[in-house]
Amino acid sequence: MYQYVNGLVIRDGTEGVPAAQVENLFKDAGWARDIPSWQKEKYTLIFQKSTWAFTVWDVDRMVEMVRVISDKIMAANIMDLVVLSEYKGRGIGRRLVELCVQKLPHGDWFAHTSAANFSFYEKCGFEVKDLNENGTCAYYGYIKAREEGHR
Repeated sequence: MYQYVNGLVIRDGTEGVPAAQVENLFKDAGWARDIPSWQKEKYTLIFQKSTWAFTVWDVDRMVEMVRVISDKIMAANIMDLVVLSEYKGRGIGRRLVELCVQKLPHGDWFAHTSAANFSFYEKCGFEVKDLNENGTCAYYGYIKAREEGHR
């Protein structure tokens, strides 16, 4: 599946995500250092082992990504949501979270993140569960299900 938003392409899928593009995003976010070339395949493998993923492309450059681990029934965890610095503030990260939640709308969603990201997740409908340097943000789909009359 592809979607077009503000001149960017959002791709849905866990296959074919280039390791070099993921590494570039992780480095920009400060999540990765130089690693030996024989370990770089992990950046592709993390997608292959994920339940769902979305990547955002500006022509041939991946500028944002999110990947999810889930049982596809009750719960899901946002493992990585990263946006290239120069693309922050365009609302695409929020759109990625919306697309994730649509995959399991009445399930419980969790994102373990730093305090700097708490307000972002609150804007996405998550609650901040642990108020310290790092914490868990949660979106309870069962509450939405009740509101919509499904439970």
